[in-house]
Amino acid sequence: MNSSDLKKQACDAIDAMAEKLITASHDIHANPEVAFEEKFAHGLLTDHVEAEGLSVERHACGLETAFISEFGEGDALVGILSEYDALPGIGHACGHNIIATAGLGASMALAKLGAKLPGRVRYLGTPAEERGNGKELMARQGAFDNLDAAMMVHPAGVDLITMPSLAVNEVRVTYTGRSAHASAMPHAGLNALDALVTAYQSIAQLRQHIRSNERIHGIVNEGGLAPNIVPDRAVGTFYVRAPDGLSLADLKQRVKNCFEAGALAAGCEVKIDWAVGDYLEIKDSWEIAARYQQNAENLGRRFYPLDNMPLGSGGSTDMGNVSHRVPSIHPMISCAPPNVVIHNPEFAKWAGSEKGDLAVLDGAKSLAMTAIDVLSDADLRQKAHENFAKTASLSAQAVDAAWHGEGGHGDGDAALGGCGCC
Repeated sequence: MNSSDLKKQACDAIDAMAEKLITASHDIHANPEVAFEEKFAHGLLTDHVEAEGLSVERHACGLETAFISEFGEGDALVGILSEYDALPGIGHACGHNIIATAGLGASMALAKLGAKLPGRVRYLGTPAEERGNGKELMARQGAFDNLDAAMMVHPAGVDLITMPSLAVNEVRVTYTGRSAHASAMPHAGLNALDALVTAYQSIAQLRQHIRSNERIHGIVNEGGLAPNIVPDRAVGTFYVRAPDGLSLADLKQRVKNCFEAGALAAGCEVKIDWAVGDYLEIKDSWEIAARYQQNAENLGRRFYPLDNMPLGSGGSTDMGNVSHRVPSIHPMISCAPPNVVIHNPEFAKWAGSEKGDLAVLDGAKSLAMTAIDVLSDADLRQKAHENFAKTASLSAQAVDAAWHGEGGHGDGDAALGGCGCC
């Protein structure tokens, strides 16, 4: 059976399960759960997988709300990803209910092809994209090993072939000094707030000498208890962004120098905690992305030119970390008017609307058809691997530099998780 016939069968299967997919999307939308707490979504999605007669590993990769299901026969292997975490306070204002059910629909439609499926599919439930870098944690447990391609689709106000992206990490700096009476005995104190202010000013000066596509921004979390007490503790949190992982590694070192300068100037101790892993920029597999665009356009989708996107409009996603390991795509699918941006309460409304429902079905169909292209076209796979290999050594360096081992704990109860879609 040729790929056109397989694509039609997959799309017909998605139409047949449309009511189930839309209901699942609405249910996840109505029950928003933040990073690592997506128990409802995890249960709903894995129940659907098992209802199709497939085995699924719940709580995969040591993460309570991750899962993996694999099916099919053959050497070619495609990964399809679902995300399902929400944002604090504003629910599914990033539309992850759409991502979750588009990935579910694509995977289940491919499973229904049975013996006609020209390869294998690994369906992955990936928690904690918004904060926590769940895909990086899963990658370190081998979740994406041996994939010929990984793919997902993200809602937006327009259809895009990819999401413009930056690499990013979050860092918390804690200064410890010595308290004293600010009037009677100022000489006895070591001012932790002075250390943080000095570091903040050093970073402000550093901003004059970084590239136009690099960013550093932060806040003061704690700065003292009373004006007449020399602060013995001060805490700040910063995001550091760069166009790629290697540039980010260099910029992080310069920011670290500013933190240490503040401690030296004020005579304080400093504790610098980076989130456990950087969110890397997306490394697109353009050959596969072009197939996705063609498949989506055949459904009536119209893509907004990347060149027309405003400068600085990119976000960050842990799908970037996957893309530096295997050929990957991260297209955007319209579910809202162009003027409604993600991480906005208005976007959450659209994610549960009829336009959002259409994005679930079109996204599922586009992913399923693109997976069929990859599985059935050896030349496409070879080109994707060859182009990935051209920068594979740089990707490996970026992946190594992105990992902070035992980092990410922050100070006290304030855990660090990085910054996805932000």
